[in-house]
Parts: sequence; C-alpha cells; structure tokens
Amino acid sequence: MTWFDGFDGKTVLVTGASSGIGRATALAFGMSGARVALVARRQQALQEVADEIIEKGGQALVAPTDVTQPAAVRACVRMTCERFGRIDVVVNNAGMLIPSSVIDLEPSDLRAMFDVNVFGALAVMQEAVRVMQSQGDGCIVNVASLAGRRGVTPVGGYCASKFALVGLTEALRTELHGSHVHVGLVLPGIVDTPMVHGADGGEPFAGIWPSVFNMPPSWVVWAVFAVARFRLVEISVPPGAATLEKLASLAPGVADSVIHWGTQATQWLSRLLGGARA
Repeated sequence: MTWFDGFDGKTVLVTGASSGIGRATALAFGMSGARVALVARRQQALQEVADEIIEKGGQALVAPTDVTQPAAVRACVRMTCERFGRIDVVVNNAGMLIPSSVIDLEPSDLRAMFDVNVFGALAVMQEAVRVMQSQGDGCIVNVASLAGRRGVTPVGGYCASKFALVGLTEALRTELHGSHVHVGLVLPGIVDTPMVHGADGGEPFAGIWPSVFNMPPSWVVWAVFAVARFRLVEISVPPGAATLEKLASLAPGVADSVIHWGTQATQWLSRLLGGARA
C-alpha cells in the first residue's frame, strides 16, 4: 500500500488545475484512479489536462470557473456532483502571487491576491463543506504556504493572504471537530511553477530568489496525497520547515535579522547566477 492508493473511484475537485501544483496534483489523482474535476479559468489549459488523464484511462471533468465568483463556484460544485454523484476530496490550490515590497504594494494588487487566495478559497470551502456534510464524509486540503506562517519580503501582500487562509483553515477545522469532514493544510516553500515566474502579471522571482532552489511541484503533490490519504492536519514542504518558523516566533527579532540577511544573500546569489548564465 502506498500514499497514492485508496482513491480509485473517488471524486477529487482540484482548483488551479490548469498549471503548476494544481495540474500536477490533478494528473496524479487521475493516475490513481480518481475521477477528477478540473477547476480554473482557462478552459483550453484544463482540457489539455483532462485529455492527458483520459488518454491514460482516467475520468476528468473540465469545469472552467473563476473562484472569485461565488455563484460560479456553486455552479461548479453542482456540476461535479451531477456528473460524479459526490465529492470526496477538494484540493483548494488556486492562488495568485504579485511580488512587491510592503512600501510599494498597490492596494489593487493586494485586493486581487485576497480575492483569489482568501475569498476564492473560502467560497470553495463553504460549498465543499455543505456537500460533504450531506454525504457524511469528505476531506478538504488547503494549499497555503510557508509564507502564511512568517512574513517575508518581497511578498508581504501574498504573506498576508496566506496568513488569512491559514487562520480560516484552522478555525474551520475546530468547527468541524468530531465530524467526518476533515480539513488539512499543506504549507509549501517556493515551488517551480508559472506563478513564481510572473504568470500572474507581477515581477517574476528571477532576480529575487535563485530558481535553482525552487522545489518541483511533485513535492507538494506528495504532501497533498499524504493529507488526503491519512487525514493529516498539516504538512510543510519541505517537511519540518513550518516547525522552524514556529520556533523563530520565540525570538522574532533574531528571526527578522536572519531573514533580512538571508534575503540579501539570496538576491546577491540570484544576480550572480543570472550574470553567469548571461
């Protein structure tokens, strides 16, 4: 038995499934025998993921949805239930990242990140909980971030949105305590996805963080499966990273200094590697 067992015939809804972590997660669930509802804004990109799942013998539903629109989320969940009869797992992964220092952060950019990372995730959670409570079982996996445990530059706005998502997740978990609806958290570090390369319209992380240190999406997929398979409460990626952040909260001044100088060092290294490649 592996962590990828146990999903044959289950229905899994994945938001942000058109690229990055969401795409990799949807493909992995599809290969494990799950029926996958693919949720994102870009229909063509979702169709490509669905075709890949179907070509390998899986089942997939393309559900183009803007998660910032509650009515669209309700329609998406209803469509999934009509097609597959139930929803066993929801992977709340849709996210937006617009890097900026707090000093220069545009309020419109902060609102845009909150719309997707917080309000979109909330709409999906609320609809999923209603379905899962009615069917008597289910699991919600919220993909937050290590940035939701510690504020760092130049992603202060993104950190704020992920702090909010972590708080909502923990509160919902206590609300559902004792029920058969489980809510878990996955907290990744920087992952090599289109989002960190500027796909959201912001500055890419190139020049801010050396891409050689980015983790592959498969690391996060492993964590998502672990939470869903074993009903775990929280996993950081890489494992143990969130524990270090919690320990840092015991000496926040020291942590600030370490993060400041660490950021300066990584930016210098990124410029150096960029110059070497040029």
